[in-house]
Amino acid sequence: MSKRVLTTESGAPVADNQNSASAGVGGPLLLQDQHLLEKLARFNRERIPERVVHARGSGAYGYFEVTDDVTGFTRADFLSEVGKRTETFIRFSTVADNLGGADAVRDPRGFALKFYTEEGNYDLVGNNTPVFFIKDPIKFPDFIHSQKRDPFTGKQEPDNVWDFWAHSPESTHQITWLMGDRGIPASYRHMDGFGSHTYQWTNAEGEAFFVKYHFKTNQGIRCLSSDQAAEIAGKDANSHQTDLLQAIERGVNPSWTLYVQVMPAAEAADYRFNPFDVTKVWPHADYPLQRVGRLVLDRNPDNVFAEVEQAAFSPNNFVPGITASPDKMLQGRLFAYADAHRYRLGVNHTQLPVNAPKNAPADNYGRDGFYATRYGSRHDKNYEPNSYDGPAQTDAPLGAPAEVSGWTGTYAYAQHVKDDHFFQAGELYRLMSSDEKDRLIANIAGGLSQVSRDDVIEKNLAHFHAADPEYGKRVEEAVRSLREDQ
Repeated sequence: MSKRVLTTESGAPVADNQNSASAGVGGPLLLQDQHLLEKLARFNRERIPERVVHARGSGAYGYFEVTDDVTGFTRADFLSEVGKRTETFIRFSTVADNLGGADAVRDPRGFALKFYTEEGNYDLVGNNTPVFFIKDPIKFPDFIHSQKRDPFTGKQEPDNVWDFWAHSPESTHQITWLMGDRGIPASYRHMDGFGSHTYQWTNAEGEAFFVKYHFKTNQGIRCLSSDQAAEIAGKDANSHQTDLLQAIERGVNPSWTLYVQVMPAAEAADYRFNPFDVTKVWPHADYPLQRVGRLVLDRNPDNVFAEVEQAAFSPNNFVPGITASPDKMLQGRLFAYADAHRYRLGVNHTQLPVNAPKNAPADNYGRDGFYATRYGSRHDKNYEPNSYDGPAQTDAPLGAPAEVSGWTGTYAYAQHVKDDHFFQAGELYRLMSSDEKDRLIANIAGGLSQVSRDDVIEKNLAHFHAADPEYGKRVEEAVRSLREDQ
């Protein structure tokens, strides 16, 4: 077997990869050493801007298999028949920390899934929680700034975290999730995933339904206490990555069962909660879970940078039969996600192998820009309409149209009968066992007691009191005790 030859980027063989060219044995290095300059210049450019959020992540390939007939709700082809399989790629992530942060931390987890369907790529971008902290995208940059490193101290500050939450009572529900037992998953394999947002499905007859996605782990839920997480993070900052990688390498392929909640579109206007408010859930008693299929992960990426860091997910990547709802946070993400990838990876990031459609052609009039690899034939035109048999529109909308009316302006969500910021947070608290409540109170008080301003503490305590009187009283007592000991 012939030995592989090391080459430069242009394919020329490299004579010496251990010693730089110099003017004599002890002389200065030569500018003409193309291999040295190329290596150093490329090394300087190996890193791209990390994601502002969800920077630290892990990924895997797999497939989604339909197990139940849902054609009454959607005409999406990849869901069209029982037994049909679609190749997938998933990226799990923490939210607030930087690329070098630890996996075992108290933080929501991203659950971003790409389906390589025969009608193009479908991206479902969610979390391991069914709700979120805010419900309007105009607050998102401020929210993330409050959770990230302070510009002066260079570290996450309890004052900032809790000050934002003090002024955002709609966060109370998600705070109760985050500070509870499921706030630190033991691994990516042992947590559920949610689409979180509300989406619209449309069937072949043009009937519209609103849906929420629930991926239930088949490995069972496993979580870490704060003490366990601190110990694990200190021993192996890559604990979740290690677990996922090794499980798949051993052939222990993690899987999730997908369920959906389905609401006929006509019921949305009069539902007791605003169905498009991502800070709220739809109780299962109102809209039971309906099984759709199973997601299985069976292959690790060959290169983490090329396939995990360069993976680009955008919730505006829909397929026929699946579209957006009026969910305001989802509407904002339809722009923000794709724009983030254009900044990080370039305008042609969809041509990278992990992002390119595998089972459908990409045929459009987008041309040029950095790293363009798709040109078409020499006769292809870059405008439309044209007389040269270029790709043309289908005149078939992805989903059913939505009726809108009213004056333009800035509006809060329309209030439904049961809408407030605290009811569902209180419901979640009352569902917890006594031990779960103890740990929740301890986790909240541990952070809130570090806040320096009394008015910020009082505002947050008022939110917990509004959710449930016992909840508020216990948090207040625990915070007072911890502050007296400081």
